[in-house]
Amino acid sequence: MHGEYKVPGGKLVVVDLDEKDGLIADFHLAGDFFLEPDDALAAIDAAVNGLPIESDVTTIARAVRAALPPEAQLLGFTPESVGTAVRRALITAPGWADFDWEIIHEKAVSPRMNLALDEVLTGRVGDGRRKPTLRMWEWDSSAVVIGSFQSVRNEVDPEGAAAHGYDIVRRISGGGAMLMGAASVVTYSLYVPAALVAGMTFADSYAFLDDWALQALRSLGIEATYQPLNDITSPHGKIGGAAQKRLAGGGVLHHVTMSYDMDGEVMTQVLRIGREKLSDKGTASAAKRVDPLRSQTGLPREAIIERFIDTFARLYGATTGSITSDEYAEAEELVRTKFATPEWLNRVP
Repeated sequence: MHGEYKVPGGKLVVVDLDEKDGLIADFHLAGDFFLEPDDALAAIDAAVNGLPIESDVTTIARAVRAALPPEAQLLGFTPESVGTAVRRALITAPGWADFDWEIIHEKAVSPRMNLALDEVLTGRVGDGRRKPTLRMWEWDSSAVVIGSFQSVRNEVDPEGAAAHGYDIVRRISGGGAMLMGAASVVTYSLYVPAALVAGMTFADSYAFLDDWALQALRSLGIEATYQPLNDITSPHGKIGGAAQKRLAGGGVLHHVTMSYDMDGEVMTQVLRIGREKLSDKGTASAAKRVDPLRSQTGLPREAIIERFIDTFARLYGATTGSITSDEYAEAEELVRTKFATPEWLNRVP
């Protein structure tokens, strides 16, 4: 069995192994990482050999860490990344190159329509009716998009939202509220088969699915890094955040919103952002939490989106796709029956 895992921002971890009587056998670790001393490699191999094939990432990482000599230095990988590669080998998980990708960047639609398209396209990738897809959002009006489990009254000031022209909508993924001003943020959605992130912890999958975006940002001169669980940041502050939803049919939705030109004062008037929310952000003001892409690049929003599209296409061989008429129709019906209803918006009052 063969497994590979590219550590986001790090190196490639490669494992080869067999299974014998329910145990991992003939295990060998390789990759383009750095490891000192040399004999630590043999220690890692010995630690994994003999583990039950049901061992999870945490168990494998614990065994690797215990076997390492005190002076060992792992650069570009971790014991957890070894565990992830092993799990992916045991379930023969595919990589990015094993899929035929499409990129969609189409007309502006309403915030509710964007949310409905996320659910429809994720479902279609999950059941095989659509290729894995990257979609760049465009929308025709501003909205506060709250997470699936957030309370409306706790997160949004309705008077502030109305005064600044922000609708209030709820998405299917968890996470926090996003202030999405029309033409003021850069948002993308990935619709991928669950097999792409098989064997990864939920936290690992976030960084894995956004590694290409960090490469795009760095090519624009932004020192972008990933801050667990779901933030994209730079030395100048937070840029954006990610959220995920995994559907029963096998599709995974991963979407990210990054600020292009955010008015911090408007954000404080529309969102109810308290001190507890800011306590781990290293800032005393909500207005300072989101650092716009515009200030770090000096580029038009369209140019940044184009760089994202070009980077994804170059890395994964993606081609231009489109949303079909029946996908639009299914999404419109979902807006009517779900996303535009007070029952959905107020599922957590």
